[in-house]
Amino acid sequence: MNEIYTRISVRKFKPTPVEKEKILAILRAAMQAPSAGNQQPWEFYVVTDPKKLEALSSVSQYATPVKKAPVAIVAAYRKDLWMPVYADIDMSIAMENLWLETTAQGLGGVWLGIAPLEDRMEYVEKIVGIPESQRAFALFPLGYPDENRPQQDRFDENRIHWM
Repeated sequence: MNEIYTRISVRKFKPTPVEKEKILAILRAAMQAPSAGNQQPWEFYVVTDPKKLEALSSVSQYATPVKKAPVAIVAAYRKDLWMPVYADIDMSIAMENLWLETTAQGLGGVWLGIAPLEDRMEYVEKIVGIPESQRAFALFPLGYPDENRPQQDRFDENRIHWM
């Protein structure tokens, strides 16, 4: 498989279940992204079944965080509302919001972008049982970190040039 995009470093998770309230909080934050035509063309699938998590781990070269995570969220967009470019940006904003709220909730998240690779999306859709009217966009394993590891952020002051 080709490269995969991660928002933070690969993490090890404790096998501690994540409270439903925390999952709802991060999904609520993700839904605060603007949406194409205000129709929010995405849906979220919360995966807690260890067999499905193990199957999803083969989607990426970063298999460990998916396999060891107590929960993974699969973000999908609804094809009937899909508007190229704008909705793609929309989903990226939703994933960023999801990551920020995950951090605020004391959870370690790993944003594994699977779009636009068809084979990955189809594999994820099959494992999770996503209907044909939707398309997988991202896989987001999360849980309570088993280690304190510095987060890798895209922001780098050395890339800012003051003129």
